[in-house]
Amino acid sequence: MKIKALAPRCDRDGMTLAYKNSRRLDDLPPDDRWRAVVAPPQPTGGIYGQEKNITTYNLARMNMLLHGVKDTEFEIYHGDTLTNDWDILREPNPAKKPAFDAIVANPPFSCRWEPTDALDDDVRFKNYGLAPKSAADFAFLLHGFHFLKDEGVMAIILPHGVLFRGGAEERIRTKLLKDGHIDTVIGLPANLFYSTGIPVCILVLKKCKKPDDVLFINAAEHFVKGKRQNQLTDEHIAKIIDTYQFRREEDRYSKSVGMERIAEEGYNLNISRYISTAEQEIAINLAATHDELIKIEKQIQESTAKHNAFLKELGLSILPTAD
Repeated sequence: MKIKALAPRCDRDGMTLAYKNSRRLDDLPPDDRWRAVVAPPQPTGGIYGQEKNITTYNLARMNMLLHGVKDTEFEIYHGDTLTNDWDILREPNPAKKPAFDAIVANPPFSCRWEPTDALDDDVRFKNYGLAPKSAADFAFLLHGFHFLKDEGVMAIILPHGVLFRGGAEERIRTKLLKDGHIDTVIGLPANLFYSTGIPVCILVLKKCKKPDDVLFINAAEHFVKGKRQNQLTDEHIAKIIDTYQFRREEDRYSKSVGMERIAEEGYNLNISRYISTAEQEIAINLAATHDELIKIEKQIQESTAKHNAFLKELGLSILPTAD
């Protein structure tokens, strides 16, 4: 079996990323599918993408060809993802609905959209509700999630607001959590992208998730600072992958949180609620500090007296003393 990948909103690099970082899944259990997406490249079963902006659409196609991908190995559609105007994704027969092993998406952050009455009954959204007009983040997420295979993995880059905003977004987030579909929340550093300097997160979703918890990874402080942009090194990325794959827990970096605790927090996924990043205050030994201050004061007096002796020999004004 070969992996079948979809990029619902393919930027100029997204499709190439999906192709170069995909591999055969023959020997991998479902829980390792996410690691496979970021592993060395191998033959794929098909790359599909969609892009509304005509310039970005052309750049994505060009990028694929420049990286040696034959035009028979991928298909990119010029159209609106949210209105779902791509015929192959509008299959009315559920048995023939296209489904994908891996879905990766980097949609525009919190862009406005126009949810209509027709979209309210759309199969992609009707079980969760529509995202608010002011932010289509969850609309992009639900679109991709709808076409995910039961054993597949989806990863989407979104602003941190999706983790805690209320209203319609809270209702969608809560249902996804109660249904056991949100697997991992990864916080990334600020200033990673050309288009925005805000910190972002990666949500990893599954339809058949085994552990009844959510893994939080706080990678926001692990980066190399650049002049214009911050960067994640291979070591930083490897640590995120390793932590995800083996669900490792590390102080101030990662933690698996049960659904009971998340429910207590009102299904708020703000990473700081579960992983403390505060520096521990160092206890001060007041007696030792007092002794040290006395010692320093004595040294000051001795140095001042010695210096004033030289000043007197030179016939200069002496330094004032505490006396």
